[in-house]
Amino acid sequence: MTLWFVFALMTAAAVFAVLWPLGRGTKLQRQGNEATVYKDQLAEIERDVSAGLIGPSEAEAARVEIVRRLLAADDAERLAPFSANTTLRRAVAVIAFVGLPIAAGALYLPLGSPRLPDFPLSERAQAPAASQPLDNLVAQVEAHLEKNPTDGRGWNVLAPVLARLGRFDDAVRAYRNSITHNGDSASRRADLGEAIAAAAGGVVTSEAKTEFERAIAQDAEEAKANYFLGLAAEQDGRTSEAASIWRGMLAKAPQAASWRPLVLAALARVGGSPAAPVLSDDTIAAAKDMTETDRSAMIRGMVDRLASRLKQNGDDVEGWLRLVRAYMVMGDRDKAKGASADARRAVAGDGERLRALNEGLKNLGLDG
Repeated sequence: MTLWFVFALMTAAAVFAVLWPLGRGTKLQRQGNEATVYKDQLAEIERDVSAGLIGPSEAEAARVEIVRRLLAADDAERLAPFSANTTLRRAVAVIAFVGLPIAAGALYLPLGSPRLPDFPLSERAQAPAASQPLDNLVAQVEAHLEKNPTDGRGWNVLAPVLARLGRFDDAVRAYRNSITHNGDSASRRADLGEAIAAAAGGVVTSEAKTEFERAIAQDAEEAKANYFLGLAAEQDGRTSEAASIWRGMLAKAPQAASWRPLVLAALARVGGSPAAPVLSDDTIAAAKDMTETDRSAMIRGMVDRLASRLKQNGDDVEGWLRLVRAYMVMGDRDKAKGASADARRAVAGDGERLRALNEGLKNLGLDG
């Protein structure tokens, strides 16, 4: 409201500045009659001098003063045509009084905004640019959060960036603030636990483990929390428990899960193996009545079907490891080596899968 009052005062001042000169026209008109009076006074002085009523010096002084006033009156009379036009003055007055506010409002309403916050030069100079280094952008976000510590979205964005930069202690603080201001969740607890473990050099401390357990309590299928709980068991020497956790993850996970190679490598590291495919009750019953030759043929048929499937879907690291192991169990080491070579070619373009495959093959005794 105060802003609009100031605008009204400014508009009134602008209108007054235009109208004030126009109001002087009447005075200038009157000055035309004054010139005639001054000329009559000059003539009267000449008559007084001739009659001897005043002396020459007094007459000269009076003459100079009247001539000065006469010249001023003549100047005003010359200006009078420009100010004596009443119609023109009224038109200009109307334009000034009505047109100026309307023109100002028409220009301001589409372009201006009295509620728009200011944008100081210091903030404009610090505006993020795509060309700025990541450290500069992070520093600006941190400065913003120092002034606005309850900005949950800011903490949520900052935390993973700090973790990627290796600033794990700062990442832990950011994740805690994110939970405080955004609310608790399984994924946020798992991220916090990961940051705590990273700050401890990769060791799943009791503090980190507590966070993973809190995540599991909210979502039993939280992959990151399950993986790190398995890692905690491995670091404590409970490898069978670690293998059990990771097998359970693989049994429930979709084939396209991005973390499957990591879990496969971890499982191979503890000497475990992915869960074998479950056979139907009919297949098991039929196998009991088979001769050794028939049973071997059935197993080989299953292995061949697995090999055929892997030719169509070569991204299945778990399947390749199962195939290589099957060949080794059957005593066909050459086929095992051939399958391992095929597997490396199939996943050569995916670093994570290739790393998991090599870990698994190493555990099977096939390094080369």
